[in-house]
Amino acid sequence: MKSKGLLFFVAVLLIATACKKKETTEATETSSVKATWGSTDKWAYWNNGGYRIGNNVWGNGAGPQSIWANSYSNWGVWANHPSSPGGVKSYPNSTRFVERTNSSLASCRSSFNVATPSGGAWSACYDIWAGFNKQYETMLWMNYTGNSNGSGNVRPISYNWSSTGAAVPTHTNQSIGGHTWNVFRGSNGAGATTFSFLRTSKTNSGTVDILAIQRWIQARGWFGNETLREVGFGFEISSTNGGQNFGCNSYSVSFN
Repeated sequence: MKSKGLLFFVAVLLIATACKKKETTEATETSSVKATWGSTDKWAYWNNGGYRIGNNVWGNGAGPQSIWANSYSNWGVWANHPSSPGGVKSYPNSTRFVERTNSSLASCRSSFNVATPSGGAWSACYDIWAGFNKQYETMLWMNYTGNSNGSGNVRPISYNWSSTGAAVPTHTNQSIGGHTWNVFRGSNGAGATTFSFLRTSKTNSGTVDILAIQRWIQARGWFGNETLREVGFGFEISSTNGGQNFGCNSYSVSFN
């Protein structure tokens, strides 16, 4: 009886140890990024320092995505989005609200520094909204997996397309706001006109004169003295080829 009791005790101890080990492993896997805030909810957001950080998973066929943040300037996501169906799955971002007309602004500038994966289909980009009902969207593609001529696995919105399926730019090699761009124009399908500026050479860091971009658009007659509603920066993700990390090391928007 003693030996059976001892064997039973050892078996229970081994099972408990195995369970504890499993719990520890799972905790390590889900807590690889230590952060002030985080969520796996697709619409999760956090207000911090006058900015709003959001997970913003909205596309058809999106996979899991988790967001973490220590501040509006330091945040990131882990995303695992399939390539099929095609199209954008999410735009996790940090956004500052401006609510000033172009003519009332003396300056509006932004700086960023990010880390991006080598695979997948995505763009690291600004998303800037203007107009009374946000009827104007300006996207600044700083780094992306497509091509600056409008071709590739991610392509800008455009009114015109080539026979090979590439977006056709309205202007090329335009030096505006401290960078050189190819510019595209089209409808986003939800009532807004989208102006896409694709940086001709890709980068994960830099400073952009946002007001100069807005005034260039105004000078083309594409909109008037609109209210600059918000300036966001994030990652527009179409697919990731498995789980991938996107990180924002620093980001800021200043205006006066």
